Amino acid sequence: MRPRCDDPNPAQAGADWPPAVIAGAYQTGVLGLRSLVRRGVKATCVDWDRRNPGFRSVYGRAHLCPNPGKDPAGWVDFMIALSGKMGSKPVLISSSDQYVSAIAEHASKLAEHYLLSPGVPLQGLLATKQTQYALAAKHGMPMPRTQFVDSRNDVEAFASDAEFPCLMKPLHFREWQAFPKGHSLSHVKVAIAQTPAQLLDHWRLAAAVNPNVILQEIIQGPDTGKRVYLSCYDSAGRRIGNALFRELRCDPVGFGPATVSEPVVDPETDAVCDRFLRSIGYSGICEIEMKRDARDDQVKLIEANPRLSGGGDAAPHAGVDLCWLHYLDMIGKPVTPVAPDRRDFRHIVLRSDVSTIIAYRQARLISWRDIFRSYKPPLAFFDFDRHDWRYSAETIYLMARAAAGALLRSWFPQR
Repeated sequence: MRPRCDDPNPAQAGADWPPAVIAGAYQTGVLGLRSLVRRGVKATCVDWDRRNPGFRSVYGRAHLCPNPGKDPAGWVDFMIALSGKMGSKPVLISSSDQYVSAIAEHASKLAEHYLLSPGVPLQGLLATKQTQYALAAKHGMPMPRTQFVDSRNDVEAFASDAEFPCLMKPLHFREWQAFPKGHSLSHVKVAIAQTPAQLLDHWRLAAAVNPNVILQEIIQGPDTGKRVYLSCYDSAGRRIGNALFRELRCDPVGFGPATVSEPVVDPETDAVCDRFLRSIGYSGICEIEMKRDARDDQVKLIEANPRLSGGGDAAPHAGVDLCWLHYLDMIGKPVTPVAPDRRDFRHIVLRSDVSTIIAYRQARLISWRDIFRSYKPPLAFFDFDRHDWRYSAETIYLMARAAAGALLRSWFPQR
């Protein structure tokens, strides 16, 4: 990330500025740490899963904490104790939905020991799909046809006049993590159904964990119709940072997060997202995924992520350091709004893009020319940082393994 000389906001933290704690040690949390540590903030992260890269990163020490979903009281006690060791009241910023929900649920206790965003309650509502879509519908955010179901009758009623293919997804991604490895829904983001019968079969499988799921008609059109809106709103609800990206490829094809994206100018999508967040009185960092529907040419909501995100890592490379702007606002510093000043690069998730390229080629969705163009410099990487060598070396290894596995599967398909 190159320095931005025209940004009137402070470039470095003062020696007496508050420390920060990033909730979550996945790579999204590491990138939040990087943003703050490079600017002189004393920052650390917490997570219950020692396998996450924050425990190996050069950007700060990670602390192993209780799982807030399984031991909420233990997690709150841990967070209170951690705050007491940091010298002054730290800023608390989330990098995963699990911690967004935990912070919202225990905000009254945590607020005595941490600087919290006034947007925490809304962030908690957006972290769960049911309340997220209810808010979107109430405030006029365009969406595909969506229905929450909890019974066979509900599924059949939806399917009776739905336009297929349709998708099914859990109220929270963690629910399907409960399925054993090898289960068709294990760690799956969405399940796609081509027919009403297939949709009912998917629901029967999901009901073993939770019969409450979301059914949606699929937003039609190519993956390049997807937009990723990245933003930060201050404590008064004023937008202080924004950037917009176009997806070039995603994993899995058609429905996953972007593996390659690039800056785009799209005033309509920007206005729709900004209007929604202002309407609900949002404060904090937020990523909104949208897609233009080829059937009616309307841009529609896929989902909102009220936290640091993988797509959000692209914004600092465009000159908008969302985590830093959020930190400045939370400690009470005046912030001048920042807009993108760079649009000539692509943001790449290396670990998943190699196998994604093979999948797109097999589906005849991209040419070799498209692939070479997407890797033409300048480039920015979500999961490669020459300063953070442990994680970067692991990225190269996993990228090579993914490529080898995808090639083997293409050469020797299962019969």
